Amino acid sequence: MINVKTGLVEYVGAQQEIFKTGKASSVISLETVSNRPGLYAIGPIEDLDGEITIFDSKPYITKVRGADYTVDRTFKHGAIFLVWTEQAKWLDVPVSDTVKGYADLQRFVKTQAQAAGIDVTKPFPFLLSGTPVEIKWHINVNRTEGKPITKELFARSKEGYVAKNEPVDIIGFYAERHTGEFISQYAPAIKEGSGMQNAIHIHLVSRASSAAGHIDDITFGDGMVLRLPKP
Repeated sequence: MINVKTGLVEYVGAQQEIFKTGKASSVISLETVSNRPGLYAIGPIEDLDGEITIFDSKPYITKVRGADYTVDRTFKHGAIFLVWTEQAKWLDVPVSDTVKGYADLQRFVKTQAQAAGIDVTKPFPFLLSGTPVEIKWHINVNRTEGKPITKELFARSKEGYVAKNEPVDIIGFYAERHTGEFISQYAPAIKEGSGMQNAIHIHLVSRASSAAGHIDDITFGDGMVLRLPKP
């Protein structure tokens, strides 16, 4: 499958293909991007068997196993879809105390990116660092029992976790026109009927534990920092 370059990101595969085909097949081996400096990437593992988070070229691959989860630090995995950027320089922006949660974050990222001269009509990456009050996050785990994957089975195939007051690094991608590709149409933190469309995909890597995976919701703490791509 051909990689697509757009804005400040590159991606391959699409979430919507899962529902079109009923399968969660690999479209790329992580080993193909393993030697890239300043690599930041996120996506789901093939067969709904975990989460991919690559922070500054270091992989954190989490998979549910029994009542716990494992973290693998190699690139020997395939992705259903993957979005990434190679970025060496970042512009630090203090997160406003008006940013309380996920929806606030999405709005803040857009306004700050615009202020920094980034074309927000095209996809771009961002980072966050600090200690949120709480993060609700998940790891995909295949609960389809071999059936073709529907949106309902996909929603069930997740194991949820909560991180409280843990220092974290967060990788995010903002895109208004890539819903169904690397941006999910549904985000638990955005209320149905609010008129707001999800435009971010964010993963965490904890500095205090082995937590790493997809963020569903976040409650901000004081002193967090947003990092935007610097020309």
